[in-house]
Parts: sequence; structure tokens; C-alpha cells
Amino acid sequence: MSQPAFIDQSLFAGLALKAAESPRGRHHHSFHDALEPFHRLAVGLQPSTYVAPHRHLSDDKAETLLALKGRLGLLVFDDQGAVIDKRVLEAGGDCIGVDLPPGVYHSLVVLEADSVLFDCKAGPYIPLTQDEQAQWAPREGEEGMAEYLTWMLAQFD
Repeated sequence: MSQPAFIDQSLFAGLALKAAESPRGRHHHSFHDALEPFHRLAVGLQPSTYVAPHRHLSDDKAETLLALKGRLGLLVFDDQGAVIDKRVLEAGGDCIGVDLPPGVYHSLVVLEADSVLFDCKAGPYIPLTQDEQAQWAPREGEEGMAEYLTWMLAQFD
């Protein structure tokens, strides 16, 4: 039988450290096995991380994001890349999370070092398709990524 997995300050500290050491500026801890139908992740995030705008098209890929520690900026885009909504997700704040329906372009920026996010959606993991990746934004590692991240962060100044 599996044991309970506690979501506590020890987990947060370990995720923050591993995210700080990661070239991508993030590190996740899975609470699920790869083939489980419901995926649950805690993700440590640093301000340098770039989450390319994307959407999940499958009808079963609604996604819930909760700020467990720190502050994150959520950006919601229309199909052409214009920001149609934005919100600060803050642990213990006015808005701690969002439930995103399938088909909505979204991205996150990290507004406070050592932030931790809880992410849950239907499994199994399937890499994003071409139609799920925003064609109007650079992908991770592409030219223009740093400038786009700077622009996204500036939406929360």
C-alpha cells in the first residue's frame, strides 16, 4: 500500500533548491504514477523559468493551478496572442489559483523566488501538439524567448 505524501515546507524547500539548480528554473515532484488517469504535481519555480504559452485541446485536459507558496502571474491569451486576462496567484492571497478549461491559451511567470505551484489535470502525459503550442510566442530555448519572458513579466509591474 502507498504511503501518504505530505505537501509541506520540507517539500517546498527541496523543490525550490532543485529549481534553483536546474537550467530551466523549475523542478517538479509527481504524486502520481505515469499511467494514472489523474496527474498531480508540485512544481518549484524560479523567476528565470519560461513557460511558453500553450493550451490543452483534449476535452479531458482541464487544468487546475494553485499557488502553494509565493507569487505567480497567470496570463490568458486569445488565439492571436493578445492578453485577455491576467491575475496574480498568491499563496494565502486574494486569488490562489485557477481552473482552466480545455482550449484556453495560458502561461505563468514567477513573481517571487522559490514559488511552488500545484498542477493537476487528466493523465497520461502527452507532449503538446503543434496546435497546442502558441504559434505567436517563442518556444522554450528559441530565439526571442528572453525578450518574451521580460514582456510577460512586465504585465505585472
